Amino acid sequence: MAWPGGSAELQQTPGDRLQVPHTSIRSRSRRRNNEDEATTSGATDGADSEQQNRVIFVNRAQPYNYIGNRISTAKYSVYSFVPLFLFEQFRRYSNCFFLLIALLQQIPDVSPTGRWTTLTPLILILSVSALKEVVEDWKRHRADDEMNQRQVDILSNGSWTAVRWEKLKVGDVCRITNNNFFPADLIVLASSEPQGISFIETSNLDGETNLKIRMAHPETARLQDVTLLINYRATLTCEPPNRQLYEFNGMLKEANSKAIPVSLDQMLLRGAVLRNTAWIYGVIVYTGHETKLMKNSTKAPLKRSSIDRQANTHILMLFLILLFLSLISAVFNELWLRNHKTDWYTGLADSKNTNIVYNFLTFLILYNNLIPISLQVTAEIVRYFQARFISLDVEMYYEPTDTPAMARTSNLNEELGMVKYIFSDKTGTLTCNIMEFKKCSIAEVIYSAPANGETLENTLLHEHLTREHPNVATIREFLEMLAVCHTVIPETVDGELRYQAASPDERALVLGAAQFGYVFDTRTPAAVRVRVRGAGAREYQVLHVIDFTSSRKRMSVVVRTPEGAIKVFCKGADTVLWPRLAGGAGAQHAETTLAHLELFATEGLRTLVFAVADISEAAYEEWANTFHEATIAIQDRERKVDEAAELIEDNLRLLGATAIEDRLQDGVPETIASLLKANIQIWVLTGDKQETAINIAHSARLIHGGMPLLILNENSLDGTRELIVRHTCEFGDGLRKQNDVALIVDGKTLTYAAGSDLKKDFLDLCLSCKVVVCCRVSPIQKAEMVEMVSAGTGAVTLAIGDGANDVAMIQRASVGVGISGVEGLQAVCASDYSVAQFRFLLRLLLVHGAWNYSRISKLILYSFYKNICLYVIELWFAIYSAWSGQILFERWTIGFYNVIFTALPPFAIGLFDKLCSSEIMIRHPVLYLPSQQGLLFNVRVFWVWVVNSLLHSVLLFWLPVAMVSHHILWPQGKDGGFLVLGNFVYTVRTSLQILTFKIKPNNI
Repeated sequence: MAWPGGSAELQQTPGDRLQVPHTSIRSRSRRRNNEDEATTSGATDGADSEQQNRVIFVNRAQPYNYIGNRISTAKYSVYSFVPLFLFEQFRRYSNCFFLLIALLQQIPDVSPTGRWTTLTPLILILSVSALKEVVEDWKRHRADDEMNQRQVDILSNGSWTAVRWEKLKVGDVCRITNNNFFPADLIVLASSEPQGISFIETSNLDGETNLKIRMAHPETARLQDVTLLINYRATLTCEPPNRQLYEFNGMLKEANSKAIPVSLDQMLLRGAVLRNTAWIYGVIVYTGHETKLMKNSTKAPLKRSSIDRQANTHILMLFLILLFLSLISAVFNELWLRNHKTDWYTGLADSKNTNIVYNFLTFLILYNNLIPISLQVTAEIVRYFQARFISLDVEMYYEPTDTPAMARTSNLNEELGMVKYIFSDKTGTLTCNIMEFKKCSIAEVIYSAPANGETLENTLLHEHLTREHPNVATIREFLEMLAVCHTVIPETVDGELRYQAASPDERALVLGAAQFGYVFDTRTPAAVRVRVRGAGAREYQVLHVIDFTSSRKRMSVVVRTPEGAIKVFCKGADTVLWPRLAGGAGAQHAETTLAHLELFATEGLRTLVFAVADISEAAYEEWANTFHEATIAIQDRERKVDEAAELIEDNLRLLGATAIEDRLQDGVPETIASLLKANIQIWVLTGDKQETAINIAHSARLIHGGMPLLILNENSLDGTRELIVRHTCEFGDGLRKQNDVALIVDGKTLTYAAGSDLKKDFLDLCLSCKVVVCCRVSPIQKAEMVEMVSAGTGAVTLAIGDGANDVAMIQRASVGVGISGVEGLQAVCASDYSVAQFRFLLRLLLVHGAWNYSRISKLILYSFYKNICLYVIELWFAIYSAWSGQILFERWTIGFYNVIFTALPPFAIGLFDKLCSSEIMIRHPVLYLPSQQGLLFNVRVFWVWVVNSLLHSVLLFWLPVAMVSHHILWPQGKDGGFLVLGNFVYTVRTSLQILTFKIKPNNI
């Protein structure tokens, strides 16, 4: 979201505002003179340049040996594959357990099942996993080789020479041509376009397909000729490699010249593509794994499903039971031997392995299959196909943008069926994020944009402009600011003017100005041109652009008008700009404009305030020096730029405000209503104004007309504490129980409420409300809210958003869902699952989530059931075999029971079992409750299945024993022996297992 609300930390009282001109500018400039000199010498801000900053010589040998440009994303090499693969596999407790059993089986005369019955299946499972790893890593190696072998031109010995990417070094001067990738992180020196402009596409980095503009500094843009480039000698000092895609601080100093700042405007990142530009010249700053792209190539936070954690607990419990049974059996064997020590027919007189330790190990091997060896690999394969089912679901395919649903992980499929809390962003998630300029307030008058079919001449604003209304000067200045104060890039396609904008808000504002006759049509690094209806073209010199940041919550442009006046145009949230107005809240038009802002917000419109300041030439010169010093700082540049901006973004004159419409996505109200019926609580976390958020919550049916609203909007810790305590006391016995109440929390209040001493009471209050809406919150506050609920309730949480400011909460939640929206794919790249529209979340949870939870639950329970049922029979047989550890079944049938004979039923359950059809699941959201409440897989259900398998094993053993009690099985009168009994039991058990595998755990 382009313009979130302000925070308390940024507000100043009118008495604390800085004035322009001001003596502090002079004093600050004097204090920083030495700093500028230090910066140009390379010792920046007191930091040790050798440790803190990177120093690069252009067209000279480098002072240090930096890493090369060869990259490797592969997980293994030829030499590291075996140790790394084995390390990864045996980090899993189950594999360690089966390896222990396989090793114990190698001890002579210990294993009753032979030496290979556990080792062979283990090797088979490890081989399948190894083959999968080899295939995946081979693909990575091929991709790496293709990337490293690409070629690019570098300046060498006075001419351009083609070299492979992997041979590039820091300090090399490169030439990149149109539609080619950048081989490393570069600083652009010059380009084929006027003023050193170049256009890049960063979809590989942040998912945004809008072209971004980069421009060489005017001091280097002249290096168009190779001869000039060869003779260019400069020192580039910049920050060390880091993973911040949207930050870069550096300083370039040519011999006997003033240092010039280099920032993100000059940075070309590896992974981006040059577009609509014939060529650029650039110097390499970071190479290989020190590039920002590779620094960001880290794994997402490891998330495990609740069922996985429960299953591991049950495996541990079964292991303890296994040890207990082995010990009991060894003790019984010891007692039997003492009573039959003199029986000659046992042949135990010379046996060396009749002590209790050997017998304990024998029974440990005999009973080890109580834990299914194939469970883990079976579950992984099933989850993979479940994820594919999600991606292939045509009901979640969004045709307008050709976007299917995507499962970016398969580990959390069943977690989708257990979601209790949904944390949703508003703009772009509940709404379309397709902004349309609707209204504006100028000098206490509300003007509407031309409706469909309405001409500009019929609007009130045009009437006021043409008839010399008393506010005509303010109206013109407001429209002038709309058309100038932005970073939009215009381009002409087939004779039609189009705008490339970093956010939909900015594009809507520029289009709004165009509707009223102020058409922005040209941008250069130094100027913008606006065609004014009836007045021709006006060109504004852009002196400085002070970008929007999450801490500033505003954007400013310093321009020189065609008349030569210097103005500061500043736009941002009302809470940020109001303290910076001349006169503060009592400024001219402030009271009425604030009322208009509240009116716009109640209509669900997004608002933005516009203000201007006139700056004298002398004041500007002083401030420009201060700002320059801040921009060439390497350490803490953002803070210093903010401090410098504070000096000029003050004593502002209010022009007006805008209102932009962002309508709800299709199906949002119906989706939210169904999710609420499924007992899923929905919290909205947004940076918008409180009134806007409340209105959207009403429109989305999250809040109904008769629902009481509890509003927390305090400016102090004591006031917040008092309000929270009062509301929690009012709930009484209803505390931490869902009540039909909506809680509205402001971001400033949230700062106090989420503090350590109030967090518990605040969480209790939130959990007592059916709906929670948090307004004016920062990205980190979103993440803190998710973490607070996750830790405080232990419930499964889901966060859904579409922008970079939603990434933190998406990664903190149990399950993260990204919306493939117009703000790029940052949220999608950080998510576990992605959909194109909010309404698809309903099918993702109620259908796929509930199905996958049921399927995995049954798969795990069935796997334990079939193993316990068969191998506990060995315990019953031990009663008749003198607790000797003699096996009842043939050895290889034991080894292949899980791997071959009963391998398919778990797959069938995990892939195709359904509670009911998808239509019924959507029509009756209450069917989501069994999975949400964990009724299909919990401690009680698991041990009921264990007891059930024990009862079945009793029947399967003693019924055949009763049938062969007279020993005569064959017509010849021969005795069958214990193996005949064992094979008979095994065949009956396996046949019944295959025929009756579809057992519903929720019926038990």
